[in-house]
Amino acid sequence: MSEYFEGIGRRKEASARVRIYFRDAAQEEGPTFYVNDKPVQEFFPRYGDYQTLIGPLEDSGLMGKVDVTVLVQGGGITGQTSAVRLGLARALVKYDENLRTPLRAGDHLTRDARVKERKKPGLKRARKAPTYTKR
Repeated sequence: MSEYFEGIGRRKEASARVRIYFRDAAQEEGPTFYVNDKPVQEFFPRYGDYQTLIGPLEDSGLMGKVDVTVLVQGGGITGQTSAVRLGLARALVKYDENLRTPLRAGDHLTRDARVKERKKPGLKRARKAPTYTKR
């Protein structure tokens, strides 16, 4: 495993660096998917997270043909899952520009820019005002 393609994905406060390696014919073991040095199902045990993560691989037709390693930090589970998905899609596009169309159609290349709104002075949260009292 020497040559790899890398993609960076971000969502909310999470950031993920995804690397994909293409398998050698000599390797016999199955494809690997590691997140922070743990198997993907161990790091993201929630139901549905794995399906979200492998979406770009399924849409590109490379499921089972690549090894994936991820370094993810910051944010929560949902943000990290989306960050990994975006990073994986970007790495696949770096590998083959022709994969851009199916990944764009599967909505894997769109960066979700929604982040937490800042707290304003005089309010309890970003928009929640203190309770009004007449007396």
